[in-house]
Amino acid sequence: MALHRRDFLTLGGLGLGALMLPPFMGRAIAAEELATPLDVAFKRRLADAALEAATAAGASYCDVRVGRYLRQFVMTREDKVENVVNAESTGVGVRVIANGAWGFAATSQMTPDAVARAARQATTIAKANARIQNEPVQLAPVRGVGEVAWQTPITRNAMEVPVEEKVELLLGVNAAALAAGADFVNSRLFAVNEQKYFASTDGSYIDQDVHRIWAPFTVTAVDKATGKFRTRDGLSAPMGMGYEYLGADPAGRIELPGGVVAYTTSYDMREDAVAAAKQAREKLSAPSVEPGRYDLVLDPTNLFLTIHENVGHPLELDRVLGYEANYAGTSFATLERMREGLQYGSERVNFFADKTQPGSLGAVAYDDEGVKTKRWDLVKDGMLVDYQATRDQAHILGKTASDGCSYADSWSTVQFQRMPNVSLAPGKEPLSVAEMIAGVEDGIYIHGRGSYSIDQQRYNAQFGGQLYYEIKNGEVTRMLEDVAYQIRTPEFWNACSAICDERDFRLGGSFFDGKGQPSQVSAVSHGSSTTRFDGINVINTARSLG
Repeated sequence: MALHRRDFLTLGGLGLGALMLPPFMGRAIAAEELATPLDVAFKRRLADAALEAATAAGASYCDVRVGRYLRQFVMTREDKVENVVNAESTGVGVRVIANGAWGFAATSQMTPDAVARAARQATTIAKANARIQNEPVQLAPVRGVGEVAWQTPITRNAMEVPVEEKVELLLGVNAAALAAGADFVNSRLFAVNEQKYFASTDGSYIDQDVHRIWAPFTVTAVDKATGKFRTRDGLSAPMGMGYEYLGADPAGRIELPGGVVAYTTSYDMREDAVAAAKQAREKLSAPSVEPGRYDLVLDPTNLFLTIHENVGHPLELDRVLGYEANYAGTSFATLERMREGLQYGSERVNFFADKTQPGSLGAVAYDDEGVKTKRWDLVKDGMLVDYQATRDQAHILGKTASDGCSYADSWSTVQFQRMPNVSLAPGKEPLSVAEMIAGVEDGIYIHGRGSYSIDQQRYNAQFGGQLYYEIKNGEVTRMLEDVAYQIRTPEFWNACSAICDERDFRLGGSFFDGKGQPSQVSAVSHGSSTTRFDGINVINTARSLG
């Protein structure tokens, strides 16, 4: 469909309204301003002003983050544009160590004098903190890298794509879903660009340009006779890519048993929405699951959330130590349990952290402490072997270097330990999804992210999904409904009996992962291949009105 500018303005609800958006401190700007960067020499002058002022005020260490954070959100429903938001937040955050304690201050005034004042304020705060601090901060060493630059590898900057083109895409997706049998559909597009300049007294000047994109939707089908309705969300993953992700490249498409299509390096949003409309209508007549124990075959679009909640979060060192308890508490995976030999999963289970994975949400060259990113093992052959640590945490684990997983969601917030990409390594032996299913006698094949619940130590949990298919005697037979699986984290991962090989490896992820108080939001990916778990308890989630 062709969309002219006057049609777009007629359709568009451009006010912020009451629409719930992720928290973001910034100002509304014109879409055209999203594509303009800050001058590197200008950022260097601001950084040097902070470093010099902090050192002169008595700081033994200082780092500066000059940030320009850009967001664009486009929201549609059926044939209407509900909202378009273009937002920018620009400023400078200064973190110092003085007398062995941290201090932090920030300013939105982009002048050397204002940044120097913030640096002196941060130093004053650090000295005040030192009077009540028991032990001095211990920073793992970092070698300065001089002036370096890195950008998310993209071929089309989403911020440079006209809003009209994005609206045309989303309204076209909605129309295709409605034509395929949907009664309601809403689709969204989130584009993020973080222009981050880091400098420190270690001698680093690091300029990074980070891009992320996500295009979720929800399709609803209604039984007019009964009023019953079912939904199906999109099966795409948010990615660390540009607008090129929203294409129909056959190389980024995988056909799976049961007629489900998976997407890797490109996403055909229209195709997925058409399938969603048909599957949502099929769900209206799908039988409810019989509770019991089943062998589960979990697609990466479902398993990523279980990895996120029951591997990624419990292996954050601040949760392990009890320093962090917001957003579902601390961790069962204590240092004592690791030292005693915690069998986190079966011998085929290997989890790794990786801030360098191409296309992932967390991919950067350097973290927000100027540490070069890397890959490292968390669980090896089923055994817990490591956690996620920043520069001031590394010594607690006896490490001599940070893992490079420090992040702040804004120039105005202090950086702290955030989850890197955490993934389940693919199986080492050749195994396709069809071959895995062929070995299952009584099971359920699950796709997509659903509702979930976790306890305060990430030990007990329950997860739903979007699509459920019965497996009988090695065959995918029919769709099921009202499925949720219950787990105890080590028991669940020890029940892992097979993992498909690297041909099926795909990324899922969380675009708005909350942590901390005050809350910060980060984006993180979790990769896996399709994975089998034996004898998992499944409950029926249907509501009884009788």
